Amino acid sequence: MKKEQPVRVVQLSCGPEHSGVQKEIYDAAAMVNAEMFFPDVTLADIKKAYSEFGLEAKSADLKLAIARAKALVDGAVEADAVFIATCFRCSEAAIVRNELRRYIHNKSTLPVVSYSFTERTTSGTLLTRMEALTTVARRRALLAREEQTGTTLGIDSGSSTTKAVVMKDNEIIGVGWNPTTGVIESAESAVKTAFEQSGLKMSDIEAIGTTGYGRYLVGDKFKADLIQEELTVNSKGAVYLADRQHGEATVIDIGGMDNKAISVQDGIPGSFTMGGICAGASGRFLEMTAKRLGVDITELGPLAAKGSSKEVPMNSYCIVFGTQSLVNALAEGHSKEDVAAAACRSVSEQVYEQQLQEVDIKEPVIMVGGSSLIEGLVIEMGKLLKTDVVVPPYSQYIGSVGAGLLSSGFIGEK
Repeated sequence: MKKEQPVRVVQLSCGPEHSGVQKEIYDAAAMVNAEMFFPDVTLADIKKAYSEFGLEAKSADLKLAIARAKALVDGAVEADAVFIATCFRCSEAAIVRNELRRYIHNKSTLPVVSYSFTERTTSGTLLTRMEALTTVARRRALLAREEQTGTTLGIDSGSSTTKAVVMKDNEIIGVGWNPTTGVIESAESAVKTAFEQSGLKMSDIEAIGTTGYGRYLVGDKFKADLIQEELTVNSKGAVYLADRQHGEATVIDIGGMDNKAISVQDGIPGSFTMGGICAGASGRFLEMTAKRLGVDITELGPLAAKGSSKEVPMNSYCIVFGTQSLVNALAEGHSKEDVAAAACRSVSEQVYEQQLQEVDIKEPVIMVGGSSLIEGLVIEMGKLLKTDVVVPPYSQYIGSVGAGLLSSGFIGEK
């Protein structure tokens, strides 16, 4: 079999070689058969590009990154994808990183991921982002797929929950869901429920796709045809279910451990980011809020929808201090409705500050994942973005739907 050519990824960065992160970037790239490289530019190129770009950056490395970006956009450099990385602690670098991402996204069709690293960043942390970059570069035809065909099974082994979906001829005919405890056990349980609902069995399945944190383990167990990271799978599932496969869209997935923000063009991710500084900006904080208020997580959304988020000061940047804010608000006599609404607002604000600054927000805005069922969170996100947020049917099964859809492209290849 002919060996697959490496994906050539341009790196635009400032600081990773000084913090020890550059080796981690190279290691993550090697895991997905990607080749990182730095475009050659002259001093005259740097001066000209910096002057034209219009940002007053003091760092020589940032000026170099700007020149390399311009060479890429002007066609002087051939690449398959772009990785932009700057230090989390530098505000100047954050501004330049964001402008470079927008510049390349607007002037090319290359997939772009941007990331703010710390000295603790590891190759494992970077792996999903690198995998997504190489997927878009290699599998544009697969990601452009608009309909599911045949009979497929999609499994999403997430950090908090495991979901399974059975699809047949572009319809969802069975779903299964349960908390993630043992990775394999949870997947088997979700699949069993989906089969019971669909009336089918494993021998009826023509292709299987897996995604999520446990995708490799589950993929090996079920002999999956497609094992794919959640950035590309979730974005595909989102636009498919929301019937927004043509034109622009923004996908937001607030998960139990991290969040994803993805800019999509004609069903294919263009720029994307994931992660979060603290669990205070994740679905985990909302689970803790529900517990503190003495309600089930399914009751938090309607409760928050009845409250006023402006009545309670709250900042969930850190989950510890966010929880303290909950305690203080209740001790001061604020209603459960207002506290629930404030928690939803706080998570929305943190997602906006941490993830949504890294992508161009284009309407429609589609929210997916289990947190999209929390009505109050959707309301607060809509207020923040000044738009009506779309929550498609089966939004909590988004990863397994995307996996089931994309795996149908492998039918007949066995």
